Amino acid sequence: MKSKNLLKILGPGLLYAGAAVGVSHLVQSTRAGAMFNFDLVWVLILANILKYPFFEFGPRYAVSTGNNLVDGYNKVGKWAVSLYAFVTFCSMFIFQAAITVVTVGLISYVFDININITVLSIIILLVALLILVIGKYSLLDKVIKYIIVLLALSTIIAVFAAIGINKVVTPEALTKFTWTRGADVFFMIAFVGWMPAPIDVSVWSSVWNIAKAKEIGYMPKLKDALTEFRVGYIGTAILALGFLLMGALVMYGTGEQFSPNGTTFSEQLIRMYTTSLGDWAYWIVSIAATATMISTTITVLDAYPRVLSPVFQHLFPGSWKKIKNKQILIWIWLGVLIIGSLMIIAFAGSSMGTMVSIATTLSFLVAPVLAWLNLRVVTDKHMPKEAVPGIFLRTLSWLGITFFVGFTVVYLYWIYF
Repeated sequence: MKSKNLLKILGPGLLYAGAAVGVSHLVQSTRAGAMFNFDLVWVLILANILKYPFFEFGPRYAVSTGNNLVDGYNKVGKWAVSLYAFVTFCSMFIFQAAITVVTVGLISYVFDININITVLSIIILLVALLILVIGKYSLLDKVIKYIIVLLALSTIIAVFAAIGINKVVTPEALTKFTWTRGADVFFMIAFVGWMPAPIDVSVWSSVWNIAKAKEIGYMPKLKDALTEFRVGYIGTAILALGFLLMGALVMYGTGEQFSPNGTTFSEQLIRMYTTSLGDWAYWIVSIAATATMISTTITVLDAYPRVLSPVFQHLFPGSWKKIKNKQILIWIWLGVLIIGSLMIIAFAGSSMGTMVSIATTLSFLVAPVLAWLNLRVVTDKHMPKEAVPGIFLRTLSWLGITFFVGFTVVYLYWIYF
């Protein structure tokens, strides 16, 4: 694909990256390195490989059919849309709340703001809402690419600078991951849950591809759309590895543990970069990390109402036809999402670590269901034959589903036995 064509359709893949590079990277990947050194590198790589098909099916389906994955679920059966709606409602509020709390923590630390976490969350979500109302998809599409590039460059440079760094090691802090320790297994489950992102994001990606096609006035070729998606996917995988390496190189063995408090965690995260790069990098890293989390907050806030509208359309077609201005439905979903997220933050916002663990674990537990649904849609009879994934992707998909189911069994075993 010519570079000018790639630049023209660039957007949905980076929005995927914007949704992915957030809690899973800044929080979970960094904690994985700080707690277990390089022990979970294989888990990170395996998760990115085995989840790839299910994320790729989003743009594949959208570009091939002109519809989003929710429309595809409906062609499989109303039960599939109902199942997706149930999974979404079970996760959307805590997902948005967890991301917002991390964002608030960064903003509080970087700009030395001492405001109640719920109040600051209200401000952040209202500002995000205003940005979506004013700029809609096009503004989000244009801004996200610069934010991701800034964070990527600072992280890559910091990782190389951290190699061979002098740190005071505490022997008793040199822990290793072990399958016989429940806390380690629980962390790994949560780590995989959002690595590189919850599988829900595949549906968002299909919706963003349709929005991008409307913006540029034509539907890109399948090959071009998949290339654009892979740029974002591979980039997020490299960044996740970078954050894990930073945690391992700078914090592992020092005895310092990441705080469950959002503001304190943010201070530790920024200090990790400045330890590697020097104090001169404070504002560069602070702005990059904060901008990344703000973009993730906005991206998620944009995504849920977009996917809930077709869910409502297919589950309640009669009511859908009666709504003259369909945009009103988006505003309603935005309001529901913001209010529900703020209620969770008000009652549990002080413990960022617990909130993130619950959200990531929930995403992992529903992963087999969503993964199977995506595979079912792109191999259904209504899918254009030339766009049906080949034997390699289908095989990798079943390996991924088996992987998710196996880890879910392990998790449930540790919980109940």
